[in-house]
Amino acid sequence: MKRIYLLIITHLFIFCASAQDIYKITYNYFNNDVISKQDPIIVIADRNKSIVTKQSIVYGHGKYPFEESFLDNPSKSIIRQASFATNNKVKMIDNKAWTSYTLEPKIDSKVILGYDAKKAVTSINSNAIDIWYTTALPIHAAPNDIGLDLGLVLEYRRNGSSGIVATKIEKLNAWPTGITFPDTHAYVDKLTYSDLLWKSKFVQIPIFQDAQICFQPGIQSDSILRFAEGTVIVKKVKIPEVPANSQAFIELVEKSNGDAYDRTGSIFLIAEDQKISFFDGMKNGMNTLPAYDVGDGKSYLGMVRTENYSPIYELMRFFTPFGVSHFNNRLELKGKTWQDSSIYRQDVSEFLNVMSGQEVYIGVYIGNYDKGGHKVSLELTIHSGNSNYAHKVKTMPLFNTTNVMEMGGQTYPTLFASDQGLDFEFELKEDIKNAKLRYITTGHGGWGNGDEFVPKVNTIFIDNVMKHRFTPWRVDCGSYRLYNPVSGNFANGLSSSDLSRSNWCPGTITYPNYIDLGDLKAGKHSIKVHIPQGAPEGDSFSFWNVSGALIYDTND
Repeated sequence: MKRIYLLIITHLFIFCASAQDIYKITYNYFNNDVISKQDPIIVIADRNKSIVTKQSIVYGHGKYPFEESFLDNPSKSIIRQASFATNNKVKMIDNKAWTSYTLEPKIDSKVILGYDAKKAVTSINSNAIDIWYTTALPIHAAPNDIGLDLGLVLEYRRNGSSGIVATKIEKLNAWPTGITFPDTHAYVDKLTYSDLLWKSKFVQIPIFQDAQICFQPGIQSDSILRFAEGTVIVKKVKIPEVPANSQAFIELVEKSNGDAYDRTGSIFLIAEDQKISFFDGMKNGMNTLPAYDVGDGKSYLGMVRTENYSPIYELMRFFTPFGVSHFNNRLELKGKTWQDSSIYRQDVSEFLNVMSGQEVYIGVYIGNYDKGGHKVSLELTIHSGNSNYAHKVKTMPLFNTTNVMEMGGQTYPTLFASDQGLDFEFELKEDIKNAKLRYITTGHGGWGNGDEFVPKVNTIFIDNVMKHRFTPWRVDCGSYRLYNPVSGNFANGLSSSDLSRSNWCPGTITYPNYIDLGDLKAGKHSIKVHIPQGAPEGDSFSFWNVSGALIYDTND
């Protein structure tokens, strides 16, 4: 490696000291032969070296982060340098990219910018690549790494329809002022470089790192708020102000820390749009929150929106598998390798309207009765771009029957056994357009005859008009067998984790349904969810965890 660095320094010294023909090549992107004029690629090259950059960077107004490549022809090496908004730079040397593509020459030819161009082809990641190049100029250069050995690449075409083409070639008297090749100090390895460059492109907000969710009465932590005997963890998180067209994702990594069972999990956001919030009940006792009454003698605390109270937003419903990681050595099966963890990642862009520029409480619940419980890591990432389904929307929490405070006084939601079910009024302060109900539903309880294993129709009404009717059911649970090392095995050769369930599987996310409600006028409206919940069988009972948030267009 030291020899390569020495070669580069020697070459650069010789090249800078001698007069050579210097060329500036401007490349533009194209799609279906329509050329885009936005932010062209600029390549400046002489016989022995070249730089690949962007026109915006050359003129000093490039967006961070940006990356440039410095190519040394004699040593066949490429120095990649990334520059960040913090004025930090990181660089690595790549000695393989130059010759990592196998190019097949063709007899085709055409003229590009007055130069006779030859053709070579290759395949990259199942994409057909055509390279058009010329040897009429004494340089080796390209807008990327492909075809550098051929000469000057004039066109790079992918799958016949899109690519990069040279639109201008200029001969320069000297290298432009301000362009210097990086020195050979402080290089990082390729993996570190790629990781730093990738992470600099979005906002990364860590929330929990290897946090324990367990059943330990009295458990405390300095940095994490714990509730319901340790089965709920909460943290106050500062979210930066982000553009309205951003996209947000949450990612949870879960491992068993002693609990062997599949458990209901929920990532939630405390709604603070009204006088009373769910967090008030967590701090002061759940019996301080409004109760929903269906006449069955139970108080369903904090589950339904009222005039002064908002339930929690459910960002993600997930289910832990049977003992992933902790129990991987408990059972060995031929031809199967257990996964190290469960990773759940979901787009939650529709909630940016209540997070951007705010300090918010985000929590994770896993219902379990184990002292070791589970370990979780959670982060929120925010990316520039345009969400196709959540751009410029507002949200309002309506209901959430998932009893995240199960060990803190919140009963199981068996309310659908009553004639009333879930049926209440909410009020809109203004007319809203294109309303949708973000609806998550999962059935639980019982054994073979419980609602967990029996399909049940969910019907949603707005103002006594049926808007949606479907049967939530998952038949793909066997796809996640490798996440479930201690799932119960049956005499018929199936495992418990294989069984189809009411909209969930051990080790998966339950996706929201987006139910169109149309335009709604200001004033009071009723919402009803009907599910034919099964009757109890001995000590076993069925229940349904459903959550709903109203999503609608903003006026701007």
